[in-house]
Amino acid sequence: MLTTDQKGAIAETAIVLAAIKLGIDVYGPRSDGGRYDLIFDLPSGLARIQCKWANRYGDTVIIRTKSCRRTRAGLLIRTYTADEVDFIAAYEVTMDRAFLLPPSIFAGRASLQLRLAPARNNQRVGINWADDYDLAARLCRDPGAIAQLGERLAGSQKVAGSSPAGSTPTRPCA
Repeated sequence: MLTTDQKGAIAETAIVLAAIKLGIDVYGPRSDGGRYDLIFDLPSGLARIQCKWANRYGDTVIIRTKSCRRTRAGLLIRTYTADEVDFIAAYEVTMDRAFLLPPSIFAGRASLQLRLAPARNNQRVGINWADDYDLAARLCRDPGAIAQLGERLAGSQKVAGSSPAGSTPTRPCA
């Protein structure tokens, strides 16, 4: 049976490996105890990443999005906010799959579920689909050319590509 420290080390290592395979530079804090574990150098800027171990239960991936530590006053349980971390990255070992969660889904929550398959009761509202938060898919999204409306001399609208042409970022993906 793995300890929580071992699970955390495995998750963090797997997330680093997945990001590096995508061509993302990954950096780490020089000491432990902070609210984030890694820093990703994304095209949009540096992002603080908190790593988590995820568990699969049937068609659901459970991610605990809180931290727990012992203090003199007892157990201190805290959730994460957008001011502390930019993303939570979670790794599920049986599927060898990593997920990247934005604050809109984790902020203030102690845990959340990602669905791998439709619910047996056919519920569709309020479901977080695992594929929507797949780490590789979220970091490799190529927005493509940006359609922009330009104005012709006659005053009518025309569609133009990115400005300047070829300015949309590309990211190597495995």
